[in-house]
Amino acid sequence: METVEALVVGAGVVGLATARRLAMAGLETLVVERHETIGQETSSRNSEVIHAGLYYPPRSLRARCCLAGRAFLYRYLAERGLWHRRCGKLVVATEESQHPRLRAILENAHAAGAHEVEWWEPEQVRRLEPELRVTAALWSPASGQLDAHELMTAYLADAEAHGAVLVPRTPLAAVTVEAERFVCHFEDAAGTRLAARHLVLAAGLAAPALARRIDRLDPRHIPRQWLCRGHYFVLRGRCPFRHLIYPLPDEASLGIHVTPDRSGRCRFGPDAEWIETLDYRVDPARAVRFADSIRRYWPALPAEALAPDFAGIRPKLHPPGTPRPDFRVDGPETHGIARLVLFFGIESPGLTASAALAEVAARRLGLAPSAEFSDLAVP
Repeated sequence: METVEALVVGAGVVGLATARRLAMAGLETLVVERHETIGQETSSRNSEVIHAGLYYPPRSLRARCCLAGRAFLYRYLAERGLWHRRCGKLVVATEESQHPRLRAILENAHAAGAHEVEWWEPEQVRRLEPELRVTAALWSPASGQLDAHELMTAYLADAEAHGAVLVPRTPLAAVTVEAERFVCHFEDAAGTRLAARHLVLAAGLAAPALARRIDRLDPRHIPRQWLCRGHYFVLRGRCPFRHLIYPLPDEASLGIHVTPDRSGRCRFGPDAEWIETLDYRVDPARAVRFADSIRRYWPALPAEALAPDFAGIRPKLHPPGTPRPDFRVDGPETHGIARLVLFFGIESPGLTASAALAEVAARRLGLAPSAEFSDLAVP
């Protein structure tokens, strides 16, 4: 049976960022993925936004990793010549009764470290986006966009340049925890087994189910997961906006927002629909609900102008109607198993925070802080 120093389960954006971090630290690293290629689930079914850190509780793991990840991404994408744009974002109120919530987001952003966020009056918004109808807004100049596939490909290239290997079509079946290693069994025709000294579970939607296959992991440390599907629609015709436009968030999502995408299309979404099983279908009839929401801030949306695009599913650690908990990057200090790290509930802003989350995982494994994140305080 072969042995590697580090095994990462899952080749989404967080798994690839973690493989990159471990390989660059000198660990022989293997990444296994059940799909045929990288980033086939949550990592490729999102808004591809670089978040600025407005919404997350100060000093939470979400907030710290979002802010550190944002700074890292702008440097990283620029250095590698990857497409991105720091376009800025407006978070809009459409009636005065929403102003207290908008001010609360502003205060939270400043407390969390996003000091550049500003309160804007309607005339300031109209100069930037004349087709919007708002009573006030927040301007976030540090928000931006990227190409998620390009980012994941770059993470993988960095990892491979330092000796990491990606093995697709290799679902994890079970893990036996021994004194100095993890013996991993895979669901392939050969019944492959592999031993690893370090194990990182970055399996996204499958994380709780796979965690239950680790034989010595106490079930008390495996959270329940809920699924929340977000649909996207695109505008038929010219996009009237140049910036990200967001309504006020709810407990499940950041609201049906506007993303002018790389190709020049205008994408709207996601909404939030709690579901029981994985299902990525988009019901065209949801366009009516989308239009009602969009017209609150863009009254000129033409009739019959929305076409179905795609859907993504968020791995939630809370049921409908309850507060959103923090990200979980569980190491030995939580579950008591040395050299094991488990990612749970990594949704938005996981894309933005990916490299910072990888840094957290590396430190949970006992690695020294990297120069890229020397200032990141890990709770």
